Amino acid sequence: MGGNNTSFSKFLVLWGAQLIASIGSGLTAFALGVYVYGQTGTAVSVAMVTLCAFLPSVLLNPVGGVLADRYDRRLMMVLGDFGSAAALIFMLAAMGTGSIAVWQICIAVSVSSVFVALMQPAYKATVTDLLTEDQFSKAGGLVQLASSAQFLLSPFIAGFLLGFTDIRTILIIDIATLGITIFAALFVRRGIAASGSRDRNAGNSFAADLRDGWQAITSRKGVLLLIGIISAITFYMGLLQTLIGPMILSFKDAKALGITESLSAAGMLVTSIFIGIFSMKANLSRVLGISLAAGGIFFAAMGLRPELPLITGAGFLFFACLPFINTSAEVMIRKNIPNEKQGRAWGLIGVISQLGYLIAYAAAGFLADRIFNPLLVPGGLLAPTAGRIIGTGPGRGIGLIFIIAGLAVSAIGCTVSRLPSIKALGKGL
Repeated sequence: MGGNNTSFSKFLVLWGAQLIASIGSGLTAFALGVYVYGQTGTAVSVAMVTLCAFLPSVLLNPVGGVLADRYDRRLMMVLGDFGSAAALIFMLAAMGTGSIAVWQICIAVSVSSVFVALMQPAYKATVTDLLTEDQFSKAGGLVQLASSAQFLLSPFIAGFLLGFTDIRTILIIDIATLGITIFAALFVRRGIAASGSRDRNAGNSFAADLRDGWQAITSRKGVLLLIGIISAITFYMGLLQTLIGPMILSFKDAKALGITESLSAAGMLVTSIFIGIFSMKANLSRVLGISLAAGGIFFAAMGLRPELPLITGAGFLFFACLPFINTSAEVMIRKNIPNEKQGRAWGLIGVISQLGYLIAYAAAGFLADRIFNPLLVPGGLLAPTAGRIIGTGPGRGIGLIFIIAGLAVSAIGCTVSRLPSIKALGKGL
């Protein structure tokens, strides 16, 4: 199964469906951010919706991981997509009488997030089911390409659509893309079902399965350390994802935001295609360190001035680094975890690695609205100093957050490839 052309073809079917679904979810995420910010005018509200969309899936990832190892992974993916579609339908129905309240959006995205917890570990484990180790990095590049679609294509498309329609059209499109992923999972059912049931009769409790997953992660010191490093990076990524919209909307409109995000994310497209075609044969820990160090500098540059060409150019270079970061880290982890424990392991990895996102989503709005933005308004505490360099006014505090976050990412990059336990994981494939 693992290394033949049929298995890789099945992976491509799933990947193509995930690419389309990623575009759909990106449309909804962009439209909801613009809608909520337009309704409230605060970064806190945007961050709250983002947190509700993220928290349940992270907390329930271990449960989804255990289910992915116990039962048919195809079934887990189908149920997850069905549930997410139902949550979107609820949101669409709530808009039938006009506008939808922020609390209703929070409920809907939370329900969708619960079902994402069923789908994600099963999808992650499926990559290992269908492919051999020498295909992991190539598949990783393609997976990054699918993930990048929500940043590359979705903002541009959503910004264009919002110019002449409303958020309801975008929700309908997203629902349709989930239907495609359901059919794709059914199409490749043989390649997934056989692997997803191997522990069904093992008689282990959930707690025992989770302990097995934890042992798979901690059996190699470098794996656990790498997951912790990823969690630190996701904190800074969470700040960027939550605050880039409010920063640009403070001086431009939704169309400009969509174009800027799409052009910036084109960097992911370029390097994801490169990895997907040529794979990565170099020392993976070195690739990770260099990519983090360079990416951090570009991240910081995004906050320097409220100028779209600068933000877009720096964003392009930053996003170009992400596929190298994500693929090198994922391959180093994947090749050091037994296949039969991939589901529960990735469930736990999802919790640990994404804790940074949770903290960022919870703190981003407060940091921007209550601390950093007031420091850089005219007459603010930092206006005479930092304000002389990066400017003062709406959104400049967010710019300062980006500068600090970017420099921190670079510092991590300069350190990570020097750690012996990480170096041991990063030998060329």
